[in-house]
Amino acid sequence: MRLLIKGGTVYQAGNLVKEDILIEDDKIKALGVDLAQVVTADQTIDATDLVVAPGLVDVHVHYREPGFTYKETIKTGSMAAAHGGYTTVCAMPNLNPVPDTPEKVAQMVALNQKDGVVHILQYAAITTGLTSEELGDYGALKKAGAFALSNDGKGVQSAGVMYLAMKKAQSLNLPIAAHVEDNSLLFGGVMNAGKKAEELGLPGMLGLSESSQIARDLLLAKETGVHYHICHVSTKESVELVRLAKAHGINVTCEVSPHHLLLSEDDILTNDPYYKMNPPLRSKGDQQALIVGLLDGTIDMIATDHAPHSVAEKTGDMRDAAFGITGSETAFSMLYTKFVLTKIFTLEQLLNWMSINPAKLFNIKQAGEIMPGKPADLALFDLNHETVISEKDYLSKGINTPFTGEKVHAQTVLTLVSGKAAYQKGR
Repeated sequence: MRLLIKGGTVYQAGNLVKEDILIEDDKIKALGVDLAQVVTADQTIDATDLVVAPGLVDVHVHYREPGFTYKETIKTGSMAAAHGGYTTVCAMPNLNPVPDTPEKVAQMVALNQKDGVVHILQYAAITTGLTSEELGDYGALKKAGAFALSNDGKGVQSAGVMYLAMKKAQSLNLPIAAHVEDNSLLFGGVMNAGKKAEELGLPGMLGLSESSQIARDLLLAKETGVHYHICHVSTKESVELVRLAKAHGINVTCEVSPHHLLLSEDDILTNDPYYKMNPPLRSKGDQQALIVGLLDGTIDMIATDHAPHSVAEKTGDMRDAAFGITGSETAFSMLYTKFVLTKIFTLEQLLNWMSINPAKLFNIKQAGEIMPGKPADLALFDLNHETVISEKDYLSKGINTPFTGEKVHAQTVLTLVSGKAAYQKGR
């Protein structure tokens, strides 16, 4: 089967160029101008006026299966990812049962392959049961298919446990992706601590809970040499700590979530659970520091932290609601509209942060590049026509996002995974 994508603006080798892409079976066969003159294709897609990008890569999603399938399944979560232009995602282990043994990891890998419409890489737990106590058999977890380790949703509270985890992970070349949160500094908070929380009469979450654990972990990472990845940085202090660590040669990478770039605590006008997430929306100053951190290279990538919940769990009072916001289906369109069209970011930068960098830094060899011989994992975006983000279009089970109803100038037309349509607009 030969598929020709003709006349698109292709993001290839760091440049946006007008060229055709020939796909044979599941791989990219050739790139060039007017390939139709020299090859015969079984099917041709006219990509005139479309941007053809390497499939987006999301190193942070929650698919809720097994254990919480009323929120999301591997099938619905991966369909939502494809709708957003993602072709590779990395699934967190806060499931029931937790993938903390080789057997459970192997089962997750098999389930991801069976039900996923995109490539799904599986995190194993740093500690058994996501507690802060017992380490798993990392060698066996890696052999069973774990690509990295995380306790996302919970910070590792013991410095000694994190140190031993880092030493063990480094010896096996396994990255550790940390949810950084010192529980002793939470004080029951549900949104950022500050004037806005006081105004709404809600308990606040200190940014210190995040930044103090980052400071601890960066020193441990320096000592052990592990690839230490920080999930969803949200404060200016966190950004500054990472900047300092990189200047000192510590092997650290970090991500920022779209909602922390797009929103601040000032956008929370009422006691609305759709704005409850962890880490919470911070101050305008923190939001600006995150944008600067991306632009100067301190922050390496954008990851959605796609966290679907049921309607019941996101209704009522923020004190009682679940933490989390969906992101797979809105991330690229919102970021393109709010940052690229306003000339704060370039399209090339956005694609680097959402595809090239995560693939490169997590050594995901099949992703993040349009080159002959690579898997045909591509996203075709229409950046010319305004559309409205609508609940009826979501493929995720979760609708818990405040971005519903936003007007955007970017929509996914087609997502190809290994040369096959994982999402096609209108179908």
